[in-house]
Amino acid sequence: MSSKPEAWLRGPVPGIPDLLQPVAHALIAAAEDVAAPVAGLSDAQLWLQPGGAASVAFHLQHLAGSTDRLLTYARGEGLSDVQKAALAAERTPPDPRPGAAELLDAWQAAVNRAMRQLGGTRDAELRTPRLIGRAQLPATTLGLLVHAAEHATRHVGQIITTARIVAGLGL
Repeated sequence: MSSKPEAWLRGPVPGIPDLLQPVAHALIAAAEDVAAPVAGLSDAQLWLQPGGAASVAFHLQHLAGSTDRLLTYARGEGLSDVQKAALAAERTPPDPRPGAAELLDAWQAAVNRAMRQLGGTRDAELRTPRLIGRAQLPATTLGLLVHAAEHATRHVGQIITTARIVAGLGL
């Protein structure tokens, strides 16, 4: 358990516009909250799917990829071929399977990129319409940024719970 206050109680994040402070705080918390539950898992436990649930590794891999994709849409860009291939690859475990350090590094790198993007987002851009995916579903820049934060938070909760279950199996 950390002795420092939760991210949202530490004050404004330098360089982040006021309206995007909650997004930044949620992403910081999501980055910090995965380290401890993942640290004690072996590589085998990391990829274990208890009861058919998604593995901790899947959630970590998905966190980095989905955050990257949502931020791409928030910039008004379409997904690159590399991003599309990464999305398709999330459905099956890679070979060789990355370990915790590699997955955590990728997630932290995604958060770092997100923070830079948040810092460069002007208030006037927040209501800009954005279209998502092949179906061109409607969103806004703000909607995508908020969704990136809440989506990350959801998966971090799943990581914490799954890691506890896997660790409790005593494998």
